[in-house]
Amino acid sequence: MDRREVLKASLASAAAIGITSKRSMAAAIDSAAGADVQVGGGQENQQPVLASVYDYEAAAKRKMSLPAWEYFSSGSADEITLRRNREALDELQLKPRVLVDVTRVDTSCTVLGNKLPHPILLAPTSSHLLAHPDAETATARGAGEAKTIMVASTLSNRSIEDICRAASGPIWFQLYVDDDKQAVQALIERAEAAGCKALCITADIPMPYARNREEHIRAQSPILPFPNLGTEARPGGGGGRTRRHFNWSDLEWIQSFAKTPVILKGVLNPDDADEAVKRGVAAIVVSNHGGRVLDTEPATIQVLPAVVDRVAGRAPVLFDSGIRRGTDVLKGLGYGASAVLIGRPYLYGLNVAGADGVRDVINILRSELEVAMAMTGRTRLDQIDRSIFWKFRDYSS
Repeated sequence: MDRREVLKASLASAAAIGITSKRSMAAAIDSAAGADVQVGGGQENQQPVLASVYDYEAAAKRKMSLPAWEYFSSGSADEITLRRNREALDELQLKPRVLVDVTRVDTSCTVLGNKLPHPILLAPTSSHLLAHPDAETATARGAGEAKTIMVASTLSNRSIEDICRAASGPIWFQLYVDDDKQAVQALIERAEAAGCKALCITADIPMPYARNREEHIRAQSPILPFPNLGTEARPGGGGGRTRRHFNWSDLEWIQSFAKTPVILKGVLNPDDADEAVKRGVAAIVVSNHGGRVLDTEPATIQVLPAVVDRVAGRAPVLFDSGIRRGTDVLKGLGYGASAVLIGRPYLYGLNVAGADGVRDVINILRSELEVAMAMTGRTRLDQIDRSIFWKFRDYSS
């Protein structure tokens, strides 16, 4: 419905209760139509206001190629888990507090020895060249400007050396443990030599599961470089590589020579979290790969409390999948996460405005987090716990 139709409907309602005459209504509609032409002409070159992550998402959808959009935004199979990640976060209800002095709200934290001004990190994602010509180097610059940690993917379109050179903040290296042990060790040592401060091993995808939306547009997708692996392939860069062998013994083998902290990403089951901590991992990332692995898994926010309880403070627990608002960050922290990671939001920022867009998306979430903390009566991250939530359907306490 355009402006003329909206005004016509509004004035018709007014006429029905005697506020205006039929003649004045027609004149107002004609006037509005003329104004519409003038306003529309003046706005053609104006950029949309990007006030939220959802604004960036809408702008990116307009700008991206179809293969890029389908690759970044899709989930696996029927995308039940993809939707569930959002629905579960939306379902959680925050409990506000009033008359708390919130003159200063401090979002700073320390993650594996890294002092950060906020708890919002960049999760590993592949194929940034689909979003921006500077690819992961622009992402690294944006992360540095926002003073956060970027986790660079094995399947980046820029080498880990180039990413680290572009960065002004810490870079962690995400690793897929392929069956070729010699290649795995060489890649870990290469990442360490480049300056990566931690090794983030993805554990939840021994093989891809029903990426149907990607499959539908695969033939239209470009061939991209994957310099960390020395290959070229379509987005995602899998190229038939297999990770079916990766097990607890392989993790122990990596720990035997890795010189940086080892983080295990993709943990949902509390039993796995317990085993990982017993085996000395430095941190755990509760993640369902943004709804891109086994469909019909629970949302990460649903299992986060159980994982946090089982880990019981023995290692930091981080959380990703589905974050779009500062309130989502607050909810993850409320359930015990030490920090959160975002994926698609910063890719939308990268596509729309390069490094500036990455920085802006992070700053939007940080600002929203600060306000959400203030409205729930928290001025520091260590004050955030499960008391920020209403008990389900119980507003008496």
